[in-house]
Amino acid sequence: MKPTDSAAPASRLQRFAVPALPATILAAAGLALAAGVVHTLGDGDALFPGGPVGWSLAILTGIIVGHLVALGRDRWWGGTGSGAALALAVLLLYGWVPATLVSLAVVVLVGAARRHRWRQAILHGAVDVLGIGAAALGLAFFGIAASVHHPWTPQDWDLAVLPEVLTAAGVYLVVSRALLWLTLAPRTGQLRTVARTAVARQVLVGIALLGISPLIAVCAVHAPLLLPLFAVPLIALDSTLWIARARAEEQLRDPLTGLPNRQWLLERTWSALDDAERVGARSALVLIDLDRFRSVNDTLGHLAGDRLLLQIADRLRHALPRGAEAARLGGDEFAVLLPTTDSLTSSQRVARNLVAALGSPLDLDGLTLVLEASAGVAVFPDHALDAEGLLRRADVAMYQAKRDRSGVELYEAKRDGNTPDRLGLLGDLRRALDAGDVELHYQPKVGFDGHVAGLEALVRWVHPDRGRVPPDEFIAIAESSGLMPRLTEYVLETALAQVARWRAMGLEVPVAVNVSPRDVHSPGFAGAVAARLARHRVPPGALQLEITEHVLLEDPQRAADTLAGLTAHGVKMSLDDFGTGYSSLVHLRRLPVSELKIDRSFVARLAVDNEDAEIVRCTLDLAHSLGLLVVAEGVEDDETWERLRDLGCDAVQGWLVAAAMPPDETTAWLRARGERGWQRESETAALPAAEKAAPSPSGQVLN
Repeated sequence: MKPTDSAAPASRLQRFAVPALPATILAAAGLALAAGVVHTLGDGDALFPGGPVGWSLAILTGIIVGHLVALGRDRWWGGTGSGAALALAVLLLYGWVPATLVSLAVVVLVGAARRHRWRQAILHGAVDVLGIGAAALGLAFFGIAASVHHPWTPQDWDLAVLPEVLTAAGVYLVVSRALLWLTLAPRTGQLRTVARTAVARQVLVGIALLGISPLIAVCAVHAPLLLPLFAVPLIALDSTLWIARARAEEQLRDPLTGLPNRQWLLERTWSALDDAERVGARSALVLIDLDRFRSVNDTLGHLAGDRLLLQIADRLRHALPRGAEAARLGGDEFAVLLPTTDSLTSSQRVARNLVAALGSPLDLDGLTLVLEASAGVAVFPDHALDAEGLLRRADVAMYQAKRDRSGVELYEAKRDGNTPDRLGLLGDLRRALDAGDVELHYQPKVGFDGHVAGLEALVRWVHPDRGRVPPDEFIAIAESSGLMPRLTEYVLETALAQVARWRAMGLEVPVAVNVSPRDVHSPGFAGAVAARLARHRVPPGALQLEITEHVLLEDPQRAADTLAGLTAHGVKMSLDDFGTGYSSLVHLRRLPVSELKIDRSFVARLAVDNEDAEIVRCTLDLAHSLGLLVVAEGVEDDETWERLRDLGCDAVQGWLVAAAMPPDETTAWLRARGERGWQRESETAALPAAEKAAPSPSGQVLN
């Protein structure tokens, strides 16, 4: 992956960092300072000027130290310009040893006032010693070697001395700031916005060095008692630097929770992906959204909602695994970056732990609230190669978790309707519906006495270039894109037209059509179905709609009204995929269904798995106690058939009976069964030869 300009500069500088660099800097600074002191004293020179100049410089240094301590901020990457400006002025006038003493006084005293930062203070002092020493070498290039007894006092401080001042200031800034970046850069990598602001701060420091330092030197020579007055511009410079840094931090911080914001997340993710690619590791992004948080705002007010978000943010901070970083993207949406993760499974496990932590009861003024959350997980490089793509795909997975009520979902490309490939497939599906190129196949449902209980209409699509497209794939595209109502209309229209043709042939068999929760929640759906029945002159009892319990999860009242309207028109309802949801027993009593279909996942292992057999038995007992018929899906062998018959199942559907067939083959299949109905091959093999040879009369199919 080629990093973009969103990637952090610090993450690249960090690659060149040597683990022993801080110790090397301390050793080099200590030796240089010791050598300078010995050389100065050996020449009989003073370490620091005395008299009014010395006292004035000491007072000015003390004022700067007091201001920095009172400021209550950590000095980071040479962020203060006052100490640098004063040190450079002393360097120009009296040489590098007095300048080093001034710098050490500022850095060490400020660090000592903040005891938890004393190690950083020592390192800062060492870096300043080397930076000032490098600047002194730059001045030596011009033949300048100032000391307390032999200060550098140009005849005129005009443009003629500009090269010397520029060289000293430039060398000092480059050496000291480069060493600080290499030794103190955060392990997590610096962000573009912060790095940009840090560069801006150093530009301000450079301007101060060029503008203030020569003035301090001139004042020290001609009016030393006025030196303390320079505290005003130096303090103003420091305040400007801190304001610039504070504003940069505010750009990356959520004002309510104090967590980093979306901009921070994207920049930090770029840095993490860059580092992960370098070492061949994975990174993951977890997107978390609180379920039904809007109802909290509507019921308790936005102030209460903000207080809950504060609790959620605090709980999220404490639940983070080591190395993970959290951000608030806005509203009730949060994100967690896992800079390194072992596998897809481990990142999904982290997401589940976070969702579980957020789902614990919350207290708000004595009111106990439980807020559930949904999370989506996307992993680099498996799902995306850039920060924006990772965030978008985590968002897709999160909304899938919301729709499925599964809590946590890992991104799956086949369920993402927004990839270029799937967007192209969506356009092709829309054109296929307009052209009538989508087909319906019909799979029979038969009772154990052989009668045909009905047919299920199953949609099939053969793409002109890709061939047969799996129904799960293009139906998922339709559901996620808003094309589902159009697909449902097409299937209903096609199925009812076929039912009308069969009835004209004397083949009266009910047909079941699957409808999605979005269809049921659409206003006027029940009336539209009734109108289609009337237009095709098909009695309502000849149509059965298969629904899942998810129709009640999003808008229970609207779903209940629609289903009641459909049953009032005489349309039969079947509950599909029973046992795969999360609250089937609760919703079963609220759904006006006459039939229940046991999902194939339980039927497939019925003959070999006692737990599945017990689930099927309990389901049959429950459904029959409620007066429902039960159909088992996915029946493929005689042993499963016999077990279901012994358990009291009403009908079966699967390859043992017949696969889904085009309309013409279905017509032939229905005619061949006639009044005798369907029989298994093992049963037909036992029939007398004369009975096998007897023609099967055509006529009405019982239901």
